[in-house]
Amino acid sequence: MPRNPILRPVFYAFLLAAFAVPALTLRAADAPPKAAPDVIVFTNGDQLTGSFVREAGGNVVFHSDILGDLSIPWDKIKDLRTGTKVAVLNKGVILKHGHIPANLPIGTLTVESGLITVHPANNAMIQPIPVTNAQYIIDQTTLNKQMLGHPGFFQGWNGAATAGLTLVQATQDQYSFAASVGLVRVVPTVNWLDPRNRTAVDYAQSYGKITQPAYTAADGTLVPSTYTKSSIFHADAERDEYISQRFYYLGMLSFDHNYSQSLDLQQLYGGGIGYTVIKTPIQELDLKAVVQYERQAFFNTVIPSEASQNLIASTFGGSYIRHITKGVVFTQDLLYIPAWNDLHAYSFSETDTLALPAYKNFSFSLGTLDTYLNNVPLTYPNTKRNSFQFTAGVTYNFKSTY
Repeated sequence: MPRNPILRPVFYAFLLAAFAVPALTLRAADAPPKAAPDVIVFTNGDQLTGSFVREAGGNVVFHSDILGDLSIPWDKIKDLRTGTKVAVLNKGVILKHGHIPANLPIGTLTVESGLITVHPANNAMIQPIPVTNAQYIIDQTTLNKQMLGHPGFFQGWNGAATAGLTLVQATQDQYSFAASVGLVRVVPTVNWLDPRNRTAVDYAQSYGKITQPAYTAADGTLVPSTYTKSSIFHADAERDEYISQRFYYLGMLSFDHNYSQSLDLQQLYGGGIGYTVIKTPIQELDLKAVVQYERQAFFNTVIPSEASQNLIASTFGGSYIRHITKGVVFTQDLLYIPAWNDLHAYSFSETDTLALPAYKNFSFSLGTLDTYLNNVPLTYPNTKRNSFQFTAGVTYNFKSTY
């Protein structure tokens, strides 16, 4: 080390460079080479570079930084080359969680003349696969995550939250709001694996109030202020455990309140079975049958014995979802709830929702809720059995982070 204090900083800088530069050189040399971009050549000769996402149902999803995600049918593709490793799932292949078959074709691939050629890391020869036999093609990272991992509690959720508000200030003051949240998590979170379980949580509430201020009538009589309100609340949760690809057993609970029907609180706790009748990329239909304990509590009843009921009941229902066009989704739920120890105590409900895309994760939604409660108690004024609600609002869509 030099004794001259002026030369010491130069000496230290020299030592730092002597050790740091070789270390950085070795680190750069050890880093794995970056995979070449994926390339797709169309039948008209156009070429596009980007990232291969997946293939399902005869359509290749390809990501371009400029154009975003593109869905391209096989008959529009002349050549396809990937630099990333992918797995090809032939029709009829059966995958089980926790195990990746040793003979599953995994590697980079090229597609020419309708044939898929997989190039594994060990350079083993794999017979070319016709594109018509490839049920799914996914990247190896996604395959390992879905086959060997499991989403955490806060991962894998899809759904939407909707809110709407109305305010009026005039001779009468009026306000109303509606809010709802619906979340669903299916594990595994991809459609190329059979589902193991599904969890659904729903919450919806609307409240409104019209206030008439106090005033003095023409004869000098003071008329006090009055108000009219509406309040509807619903919350439910369901857990499905799949026995096969479409058949499952379930446990559920739900809570309902409807001021207009004098229903203070209806509670349901039950279990049953379900079956997925239709399942395609654009639509899905589930049918369910449940046996449950049901407790109803009413207010403003004239006859005290009608204030509450304990029922052994069932729920027979169906849930339908259809993707009409890109971003336009229609959902419908139908429920029939009969009670076996009181045949007079039954109810129907229908929920319809239409979501229209707006901007990114936001959409505009229209919804209806139609309920019929046959065993409403005797009240003054009389309570109607039927309740209908229409809502419109802005929706934010949640997408799975797993």
